[in-house]
Amino acid sequence: MRRISILILLVLSLALFGQVIEKNSWRIEKSFYGITSEGCIVEKYTLVNEKTGMKAVLTNYGATLISLYVPDREGKVADVVLGFDNLSDYETRNPYFGCIVGRYANRIKEGRFELEGRTYQLVRNNLGNHLHGGLKGFSFVVWKAIPFFADEGPAVKFTYFSHDGEEGYPGNLTVNVTYILTDNNELKLLYEAKTDATTIINLTHHPYWNLAGHDSGKTILDHELTIFASYYTPADDVLIPTGEIAPVEGTPFDFRKPKRIGQDIFHPDVQKPNYRGYDNNFVLDKKLGEFGLAARLKDPVSGRVLEVWTTEPGLMFYTGNWLDIKNAKGGANYGQYSGLCLEAQHFPDSPNHPNFPSTILKPGEVYKQITVYKFYTE
Repeated sequence: MRRISILILLVLSLALFGQVIEKNSWRIEKSFYGITSEGCIVEKYTLVNEKTGMKAVLTNYGATLISLYVPDREGKVADVVLGFDNLSDYETRNPYFGCIVGRYANRIKEGRFELEGRTYQLVRNNLGNHLHGGLKGFSFVVWKAIPFFADEGPAVKFTYFSHDGEEGYPGNLTVNVTYILTDNNELKLLYEAKTDATTIINLTHHPYWNLAGHDSGKTILDHELTIFASYYTPADDVLIPTGEIAPVEGTPFDFRKPKRIGQDIFHPDVQKPNYRGYDNNFVLDKKLGEFGLAARLKDPVSGRVLEVWTTEPGLMFYTGNWLDIKNAKGGANYGQYSGLCLEAQHFPDSPNHPNFPSTILKPGEVYKQITVYKFYTE
């Protein structure tokens, strides 16, 4: 029986491996990535832009960005996102590396919220609260994938159907997330969702960045960060917002001008017991719903610069405070501060704070979000 299973796996691998389509300087490679513990076939997609020297590697497991290869100021290319080599690691020891997070990214206090007069109870999976959509959410499921060439470059559209009651959320929800690798050194993410019953939604992308290279052995403490936010949402000891929207001025959370991340990371207000570094939501200065610049990140040594542009009102900044992963992608070891997250999203626990931008989606409405990662060198 085992020999038959191996033979079937080999046949599937050969059938899915080596499918390549090309257009201009663009290329899409589709290959077999593995089979989940539940028996689902998982694929890998490589988007190549020969013109820019960039390459993105994606999988339909969690609609995940596995690798993103970006040139430095001398043209040397490095993979700047943390990750794993194999599907098994993404299933069993994955701290949300590169995945799409939902139905509600970040935290909901005690996993409870009210909607149209009814109280909903979600699973509590983080310090007594609901985190990142629950036990599986959108990050640990297999999405449908369609590769294609968009006007701007090679692309993959991922689709997932979240049924009514999944993880405790109301409404059947259909979600589309499209990744496009553009000629402007950008990785663009287009989100869209529709529901058949009133629900809440807060989607984000969760890559861990290290612009020196994921396997450089360097932390992100010497990266320089600018966040275009004059306010943030203070949180309690278990990272639930208090409801206050407070100014960053005079605090270690002031990144309005370029600042070395390690400058204030050991400040007592940053090093709370369940924080151990930055894990904070920033209220972006741009207008609600406007597409604008949220953050700029620079590695002074390589010269790589990342800009995050988004339509979302908030940006979660997390410095990989709890990372302790051995033998990850390419054999790399990821310790504390080996990567950082800049998650464009709505605010944590928004359903329980009427003063926060709404995350309610109703039938007939369309949830839309655009987030763009733009790269260049200095």
